[in-house]
Amino acid sequence: MSFNESVIDEFRANQGKVGGYFEGSDLLLLTTTGAKSGEERTAPLGYVTHDDELLVVGSNLGGPKHPDWYYNVLANPLVQVEIGADSFEAVAVPAEGADRDRLFAHVVASEPGYGEYQENTSRVLPVVALQKSDPAPGEGPAEVRSLADKVVEVHVWLRGQLRHVSAEVDEYFVKAAAHEGEGAVPTVGLGLQIRQHCLAFCQTLEFHHTGEDAHMFPALAAQNPHLADVFERLRTEHVTVARLQQELSALLSDITSADPERFRKELARMSSELNAHLDYEEESLLPLLSEIPFPPGPPPAA
Repeated sequence: MSFNESVIDEFRANQGKVGGYFEGSDLLLLTTTGAKSGEERTAPLGYVTHDDELLVVGSNLGGPKHPDWYYNVLANPLVQVEIGADSFEAVAVPAEGADRDRLFAHVVASEPGYGEYQENTSRVLPVVALQKSDPAPGEGPAEVRSLADKVVEVHVWLRGQLRHVSAEVDEYFVKAAAHEGEGAVPTVGLGLQIRQHCLAFCQTLEFHHTGEDAHMFPALAAQNPHLADVFERLRTEHVTVARLQQELSALLSDITSADPERFRKELARMSSELNAHLDYEEESLLPLLSEIPFPPGPPPAA
């Protein structure tokens, strides 16, 4: 068993408390999806709190290369975080430029060892914020007890990511206008934020729709043949949504040279179409799913 594996086992067996090298440290477990392998990888990491976010640093003990988990979150921003006995999903957002420097100074003030790691390497140690995506007040089910609740929970999360992207785009253009004529537009704290939230949205939506097309829709269609037109429309909309995802990614990748007014209109159009699809899916499917328990129970005994 490797050192990391023994720490992970001890962490989970003792609700986040470990001894030895990490004793007394603020420690979390970060589970990422491999950038190349696609497999889940878990790493024990020290963390520092900042406002309502958790900050982790790609120190790699001051080594010359970024740790593997950092490349994983760039490719797959949605991560699983364990602290104590709690576990939750978050979007991993690396900080940039002056924002990164400000957050790193905050980290070093709390944990001076990270300053020593930085002194031991020529690379800039990445600072990554783990942003928990809580629903807005009144959004989403209080408790997930049916498949309908689960669908609503996923949709609420997707809508939240769209709001994140829209808010960050607005912030970008406000800063761009303030620096007009001063040379390069500062993208501090925005370029990767926009990218990560957009990527998390697109990856989650694709996974959600793939599961529906492969499993949920065929099962429901077989039980409800009178709704054949509904499922055909939903499948057709999934193709349209996949195209919108590609358009959204292309639009956001060109933000530095975009006309703000046109950009905002295009983003609003895409967001409206995506939300309309989620609304129709809820209107059509939730009555069918409300009696199906989630998570599903064991199969009936033979």
